[in-house]
Amino acid sequence: MPEGDTVLQTATRLHAALAGQVLTRSDLRVPRFATADLTGRTVLDVTARGKHLLTRIEGGLTLHSHLRMDGAWRVFAPDERWRGGPGHQIRAILGNTEHTAVGYRLPVLELLRTDEEGRAVGHLGPDLLGPDWDPGLALDRLLAAPDRPLGEALLDQRNLAGIGNVYKCELCFLARVTPWLPVGALPDGVLPRLVALAERLLHANRDRPTRTTTITSELRTPPNRDLAARPAPDTGRPPPRPPHRVQERLYVYGRARRPCLRCGTPIRVADQDDRPTYWCPGCQSGPTP
Repeated sequence: MPEGDTVLQTATRLHAALAGQVLTRSDLRVPRFATADLTGRTVLDVTARGKHLLTRIEGGLTLHSHLRMDGAWRVFAPDERWRGGPGHQIRAILGNTEHTAVGYRLPVLELLRTDEEGRAVGHLGPDLLGPDWDPGLALDRLLAAPDRPLGEALLDQRNLAGIGNVYKCELCFLARVTPWLPVGALPDGVLPRLVALAERLLHANRDRPTRTTTITSELRTPPNRDLAARPAPDTGRPPPRPPHRVQERLYVYGRARRPCLRCGTPIRVADQDDRPTYWCPGCQSGPTP
């Protein structure tokens, strides 16, 4: 699921493939911009702003895209087979002599003047991974609606930009409160620590291929490696390999009905604002559906 860290990774890959190169192929497959031709123009840079992507192009143009739930940009070599979905899901193609960037299932794709980027991203709060990150401003915006459920407030990109549903669930778990607890009901000092933790988690994952929010000391032993299941030493069979320990990548997200890594209580899931929301009834206090 694209969130601020994965969108930044996408921007980094697109920048490496396109920036400084002249476009030799341009195809925007949305009705409004189907006739736009960007060939012959140089791509200046590709940058992430929260969960938005801005591809700036010579001549004062910016191609703005947003991945939302399942959009993706893929980069291919000239002779490489395109992978990312069927052809009818392609919404954008930007190519040069060395690479081709293909945008699949892009729900938002628009070409605008660079000096008008504010129309697309001006509403965003401070970017957790951006040079404008301001924890004080993020805190003020979250506190401006004290009756709002914490989970909804964290997802509101006007408060702070970059958090999606995975981080929402994980941050609420780490704060030991449910996502339905009103912002104003958080214990003293929790919200500033939560904002600081959000910034640390996204930075820790900005270069990782797989998002991780757990710490390395919190491991589990797979059930089929239970020491009690070892055969007796006099069976004549060779002893099994010792049980291995594997790290869980996330505390609660996607782990419904599985035991909490800290207390063993089964993780629960329910919708919040039409998004599956995970929490541990044993570790997290506050209202629930």
